[in-house]
Amino acid sequence: MNRILIAILALTVPLTIFAAEGFSSLEEQMTGKEYTATGLNKLTPEELDALNNWIRGHSLATLDQPKSGSYAATPGDGGDTRGFEDKEEAKMDRSVITSSIKGSFTGWDGSTVFELENGMIWEQVDKDTFYIREVENPEVTIDPSAFHTWRLSVVGYGSECRVERIQ
Repeated sequence: MNRILIAILALTVPLTIFAAEGFSSLEEQMTGKEYTATGLNKLTPEELDALNNWIRGHSLATLDQPKSGSYAATPGDGGDTRGFEDKEEAKMDRSVITSSIKGSFTGWDGSTVFELENGMIWEQVDKDTFYIREVENPEVTIDPSAFHTWRLSVVGYGSECRVERIQ
């Protein structure tokens, strides 16, 4: 039952809530009707806190703040802003990005988030799939493509996917 509730919540919580500064709890993001319809009103305050903490630790909400020891730019902070396209600005840096994916990697599935060693975080925006045997910290290149898009490829493999920078 708990897994079903978590799955429903994961599907109903829009990703836009994670773009805001800090983490917004479920009860802050849902209407009263949604909150009741999902059964969250039946949870004790401790259970609700545990669920919010789980979501915070296992979702894109963890991307709100850079992890200690890494630096990820955001538009306007003076760091490496490649991938944060301002289509009205004519002189964006569109040079190739080379880095490595942090940790183990087995491919992409249509909704993969790529956390790179250089602190950048990119999200797959096409529905392509690509699977390989698990590798650790594979080197990737992210190349600029047409219409202000970017393509990620794993060095040594002949597949690529379209990505968008999210942090």
